[in-house]
Amino acid sequence: MFLPLGDSPNPPGRAWVNTGLIALNVAVYLLVSLPLAHSAPDLTSPWLHEYLHALGVRTPAQLQLVLSHLSAYEALVYQYGFKPADPSLLTLLTSLFLHGGLLHLAGNMLFLWIFGDNVEYRLGALRYLLVYLLCGVAATLFFALFTPASRIPLVGASGAISGVLGCYFLWFRRNRVKTFVFLFPFFMQSLFLPARLVLGFYLVVDNLLPFLFAGSSAGGVAHGAHIGGFIAGLAIAAATDRLPGLARRQHYRHEARQTAQQQDSAAPADPAALLALLQQQRFDKAAALYFRLSRQQRQGLPAAALLALAGFLHQQRDADACLSLLRRFIAERPSDALLPQAFMLAGQTLLLKKNCDFSAYQYYLAAADLARDPLLAEQARQALRLLEQRCRRGTV
Repeated sequence: MFLPLGDSPNPPGRAWVNTGLIALNVAVYLLVSLPLAHSAPDLTSPWLHEYLHALGVRTPAQLQLVLSHLSAYEALVYQYGFKPADPSLLTLLTSLFLHGGLLHLAGNMLFLWIFGDNVEYRLGALRYLLVYLLCGVAATLFFALFTPASRIPLVGASGAISGVLGCYFLWFRRNRVKTFVFLFPFFMQSLFLPARLVLGFYLVVDNLLPFLFAGSSAGGVAHGAHIGGFIAGLAIAAATDRLPGLARRQHYRHEARQTAQQQDSAAPADPAALLALLQQQRFDKAAALYFRLSRQQRQGLPAAALLALAGFLHQQRDADACLSLLRRFIAERPSDALLPQAFMLAGQTLLLKKNCDFSAYQYYLAAADLARDPLLAEQARQALRLLEQRCRRGTV
């Protein structure tokens, strides 16, 4: 068993939306769930009658047996939990704030407390709230795809929290998570593990394998919702990173088309033309041409030429276009000798964007790890120390 206890580094200040979500979930449990769990149900409630019917209660003896163990909270869960066979917009939201018990609540809030603050800092408060709710809805609907006829209510914040974990997985891959590893009786110890290892274990071992071999809700755990939320978080994080760059690339392509129409002939989309433009220091036109090249054509370009173009875009403070180029470079050239320089420049470029300091931290870490040049490695470590100092002062 892997139990996360904390993560590092953490953003400065307080994540107000994340804290508010934790407080709201706890308040609902203490003020609603807990009192109703020790109260008898309202025998005149139509929801109770529908719930009893869904349970298959048909005889007076069955009714007496079920009512002797039934609480008012179970009837409330049936009313406000999400039932795939009877979906509603209201229950899509209310189900996110109900929990099946104290352990269910505690586990969810622990994950939200550890991982939510970084994601909120990256997105900003209002966007974080929207992403949290969207991931919760996506997780619930994904679960419903596999149990469309079920009238068993789905409750819990774990689908929305899994979406937060999906964002964290993509954005903070080099963070370290303090984890209690419990493999009784062989190994019981707290370790600092890479974030992607911990979250990958959560996704694959805790959810994907049970989902594939035992079903969407094996053991009373909505594995399907966890997987759906995680996928939604990954998709949102990827779109947040890439859509601004995509818009900028379309701008460059539009400029290239306009130039071609004015000249009645388009510049040939090949590496040689791009290199010629770079040698002439016509960087704007080189950028327009670069974003028209295929992956195969980009592979033939010298790494130094690509980094020179990225450097120009950085100087122009065109962060989205620069990051788009650098992310392609990193993905397409994983063993290139200039990869540390690409990571370093990506970190510097992320600092041009709002609330991307901790994403920049990840790139600086990669540059420091991979750099063979002592000077570059020291520059990366200095950048890391500066970010850590700013974080401690609360000025990041």
